[in-house]
Amino acid sequence: MLGYLIGRLGQALAVMLAVALVAFVLFNYIGDPINNMVGQDATTTDRAALREQLGIDDPALVQFGRFLVNAAQGEFGLSYRLKRPVSILIRERLPATLELVALSAIMALILGLPLGVYTALRRDSWFTRTILTASLVGVSLPTFVIGIGLIYLFSVQFDLLPSFGRGQVVQLGWWSTGFLTKSGWAAIIMPSITLCLYQLTLVLRLVRSEMLEVLRTDYIKFARARGLSDSVVHFRHALKNTLMPVVTIIGLQVGGLIAFSIVTETVFQWPGMGLLFIQAVTFADIPVMSAYLVMVGLLFVILNLTVDLVYFLIDPRLSAQQGQAAKDK
Repeated sequence: MLGYLIGRLGQALAVMLAVALVAFVLFNYIGDPINNMVGQDATTTDRAALREQLGIDDPALVQFGRFLVNAAQGEFGLSYRLKRPVSILIRERLPATLELVALSAIMALILGLPLGVYTALRRDSWFTRTILTASLVGVSLPTFVIGIGLIYLFSVQFDLLPSFGRGQVVQLGWWSTGFLTKSGWAAIIMPSITLCLYQLTLVLRLVRSEMLEVLRTDYIKFARARGLSDSVVHFRHALKNTLMPVVTIIGLQVGGLIAFSIVTETVFQWPGMGLLFIQAVTFADIPVMSAYLVMVGLLFVILNLTVDLVYFLIDPRLSAQQGQAAKDK
């Protein structure tokens, strides 16, 4: 277990170094940051003094080392557009994005798992055909179309839910949450449904296909031959083995929810990191773009590492392989 963990940590570190290198190149070599930080009336002397202060003329290796040290401390400089520390902007926007992603992922799991199992066990029922047809609609429609449709239906036509914003939030230290207010829950319903639909369809179809595959295996036939009840065969034996590949995909998709919540946050003007990134791209705010890239990369690495560890715990074959490898050495 320890060797497995050390190996995965080494891979995670290598990935983060690669992400940091990309962010560093973006930060330093796309455009001139001095032009974004000073006005047109700045003299050549002022520009030179600012370049020296920021260390822009230092060797690239020195700059990259300084970038790594600052990034490890969560420091990415000042936003060109807002003239505020990027770390503070990320800290203000991170809770909104994580709450939206968490609720969307939980909804996809709570609905996707049982629906996938049901459609696998009741392949010919009319309800299964209805679910599969509806899932095709959910995976085919673009996210912004779903969001706009929900806004038109529930905000414009029926005036039931707010069409934008996060509602009233409560501060718990540096964390701001909308889960403790009625308007906060009302505001997050439509964005979470919009972000959840594609993931729900993916989980549903993945669970269904894996369940059908497992039900055809020999050990399931042997379990039935032993006289075990359908519920024991389906949920104790088949479902457990179905979940192994599902865990991996779900971990990757949660990372995808964080990275690709940009469209949903833009449609609903949700004050999260995705909307901040879109605004940064519009105004060429390089520090914010670099920080967003590093932040998303870090979240992906943490999620993948967590999934690897969970997979190691639930799949006894990996433990056996590690034990055999240790004996061979």
